[in-house]
Amino acid sequence: MVATGDVLLHERLWITAKGDGTNGRWDFAPLLSGVKPLVQWAGLAIAHLETPLAKPGGPYRGYPLFQGPPQIATALKRTGYDLCTTASNHSFDGGAAGVDRTLDTLDKVGLAHAGTARTRAEAERITIVEAGGVKVASLSFTFGFNGLPYPNGQTWRAATISTKTIKRRAQEARDLGAELVIVSCHWGTEYSSRLNDQQRAVGPELLADSNIDLVVGHHAHVVQPMQELDGKWIAYGLGNLVAAHREPESRKAEGLLARFTMTRRGAGWTTEAEYAPLLMTDVLPVRVLDVRRELAKADPVATRSRLELAWRRTSETVTALGAAPKML
Repeated sequence: MVATGDVLLHERLWITAKGDGTNGRWDFAPLLSGVKPLVQWAGLAIAHLETPLAKPGGPYRGYPLFQGPPQIATALKRTGYDLCTTASNHSFDGGAAGVDRTLDTLDKVGLAHAGTARTRAEAERITIVEAGGVKVASLSFTFGFNGLPYPNGQTWRAATISTKTIKRRAQEARDLGAELVIVSCHWGTEYSSRLNDQQRAVGPELLADSNIDLVVGHHAHVVQPMQELDGKWIAYGLGNLVAAHREPESRKAEGLLARFTMTRRGAGWTTEAEYAPLLMTDVLPVRVLDVRRELAKADPVATRSRLELAWRRTSETVTALGAAPKML
């Protein structure tokens, strides 16, 4: 399986999609084309859709209350993604209508989803997809909602991080036949590569649960470390998949694609972890680059010095806790 970080649709990305489209139709697929070779062949590819989606034609909004172009869903599907996690601090930016519209859009393009819900019954269901003949459950939680209230007081709309709740849901997933359980956590301190107290406390506790096989995280908008504990993995922060913070030399322009190959061994699983440093360009048209693949080109899109900086910083961060995943 492959996992990537936040899909955060700043206005500059709308300009790129408009320019890449034809006949007035916006197209985000060229923006994502750099990761397609790594995503499309995965048994399961997961993206984190951080913000709610608007109606076709808008109105669209950027920071602080996002409402992104729905064409991103089509592009994620075309790139090879199978599932989007949706619990984030921006889940309620568009209220109940934003949650409903986002999940309707994902359903329309054929992307599974986990994290937010249109009804109480949907909130109680667990997302289980089949990948490589294996039933995989996806659970998604967030640290909070930027102070926004639950729409109409509907506390089932999205779940916050609670080890008790996550463990209970993981057990429910197993009872429903899930063979692997992946937990997605929207957490961490924005723009910091270091773990915060919640990550340090919650991450290892979740991975110690026999029902949970993998934990992946996002929200910080920069890459954070990976960690191996008793043969299982946490990717604490995958950075951004797409965003436009307009700081091309900073860590905010760098992201992480993590790949986990899970192999059945008797009654359990072994997991091999790999990663690919990513870099988002700033000059229009914006592109997400696979750093290693780009460096192999005679004429890379970004300068070699910038690509090498992304490679070095990402590798140092990923391995900061002593883990040794392979580079893709």
